[in-house]
Amino acid sequence: MKPVTKAIFPVAGLGTRFLPATKAQPKEMLTVIDKPLIQFAVEEAIAAGVTQLIFVTGRTKRAIADHFDATPELDRLLRDKGKAEVADALRGIIPPQVTCIYIRQPEALGLGHAVACAAPLIGDDEPFAVLLADDLMQGEPPVLAQMTEVHRATGRSVLAVNPVPEEEASSYGVVAAEDPGEGGSAAIRDMVEKPPKGEAPSNLAVVGRYILTPEIMGILARQEPGRGGEIQLTDAIRQLVSGTGVEAYRYRGRRYDCGSKMGYLEATLEMGLAHPDYGPALKARLREVLDGGPDA
Repeated sequence: MKPVTKAIFPVAGLGTRFLPATKAQPKEMLTVIDKPLIQFAVEEAIAAGVTQLIFVTGRTKRAIADHFDATPELDRLLRDKGKAEVADALRGIIPPQVTCIYIRQPEALGLGHAVACAAPLIGDDEPFAVLLADDLMQGEPPVLAQMTEVHRATGRSVLAVNPVPEEEASSYGVVAAEDPGEGGSAAIRDMVEKPPKGEAPSNLAVVGRYILTPEIMGILARQEPGRGGEIQLTDAIRQLVSGTGVEAYRYRGRRYDCGSKMGYLEATLEMGLAHPDYGPALKARLREVLDGGPDA
């Protein structure tokens, strides 16, 4: 099996939870400080050794391609104004050895369908990653890089999991597996998508990072639509569980659920406080607000 060098980014969703902000821009282009969510995911993939970025897009997602495209006129303008450092940073978002490919998902028919749209680009011996930009992951090393080590050691598909409170389990795909502890992995026995309250097989919820073996593309091609007429990725993964096997990896790091407004606010606040340039001033201002200080 080859190393993981391809990553799929399903970005065709409409982002209705963030309307009106997402009426004219993709939700993946919402920024945390000065960087869009999709760029965090792309940088994580590149840091894990990915060299081909496959974006499964929709009709309203032109801004994503524009963001990762070269902009020679902006580069010249910045350099003429003495801002070579900024120009270098923009040029370095997509290194020379990395390519971007854009595929249209004609209709939003589920995460499994979005992944299957990229099937022509995945070889029979090529494992690949799937990253959901809604989940902003912070880890050292980056979470996807941690997962590639598990895949290299086991040869199996790998799902990132995180313990969640029992009352939240019904919002996630939940695996039946032993809790391996932070930084560990365990074989998955089964997986349930959004189980009814009180019926989750564990508290280990799947979050938006996957490494999948290429067999799943054939499974998705044969799969009948499930709930809501959608092709569910969970159903295909369950077949891998009973076949080649799938590992649940409890990553080391922090996840921000930027698909929710509260998670997005948490990411902005916590990463702002940790920022070397703006953190101290932001912390001081927060103290003033919380203490009811001047102009609070």
